[in-house]
Amino acid sequence: MATLEDKLMGEKLEYYCSSSEDEGGDDGESKERRSKGSKQGTAAYVDPDVCPPPPAEGYRSQLSTNTGPKGVVQDWQRFKQLQAEKREESERQRIELAKKLSMTTATAKEEEERKRQEEIDAELDELMSEDFLQQYQKQRMAEMLKECGHIKQFGKVINLTMHDEFLDFVEKENKHTTVIIHIYDKSISSCSTLNNCLETLATEYPSIKFGKICSSVAGMSRDFRAKGLPALLVYKAQALIGNFVRVTDDLSDDFFPSDVESFLIENGIVVDKALYN
Repeated sequence: MATLEDKLMGEKLEYYCSSSEDEGGDDGESKERRSKGSKQGTAAYVDPDVCPPPPAEGYRSQLSTNTGPKGVVQDWQRFKQLQAEKREESERQRIELAKKLSMTTATAKEEEERKRQEEIDAELDELMSEDFLQQYQKQRMAEMLKECGHIKQFGKVINLTMHDEFLDFVEKENKHTTVIIHIYDKSISSCSTLNNCLETLATEYPSIKFGKICSSVAGMSRDFRAKGLPALLVYKAQALIGNFVRVTDDLSDDFFPSDVESFLIENGIVVDKALYN
């Protein structure tokens, strides 16, 4: 049996082919191996138990393509292809980011516009509130009174005893002054009640010129005195702006100064004193 040393020496001999045909110590087996080597060319016999077989032909060809000039060219082409793909991916990501930013910007603008519209709506709601409108009306009345300059203060109901006095009462008054004349008849109780109510309102609205005249002095017909009294005539700048006959149809037979005041306010003759006091 061959020793380990013999085996190692034999293995070593197997990797080399001797150039001498007369080398001593060769046995028949060695000669047979050499004869096999001469038949197969330069390829040496390798014991598969000692050394693994060489790489397959396909594997060697693959290595040759990666190490030769062609392999370098292919690697360079692959590198350039990867660079182009990377640039395309970067450009795609940049475009997506730009789209996201534009969408975010548009959303921010829409949100800002929505908030601004809500603020406008809130301001409009506040402007349309009753308290604001009353305050604005007060302010506007004060401005109008200031523009008109000094306004006469009357504070009572003036009794007109002549027709010419009636004309002067209207025509010689300031154009900004409201003139209210009550045409009455002493025999009608509602006329007396209305006179008393106007006396109260004259003190509450001193800038309004109140007067009264008997229907007979004003030259009214008997039919008018029977069907049209009590009557109120309203003038401003010498123009008749209100003509109310049989005001009891709106006030009823039993009425008070507050009822007459509401009637005048509703018909736009006077402005509620609460708005500018």
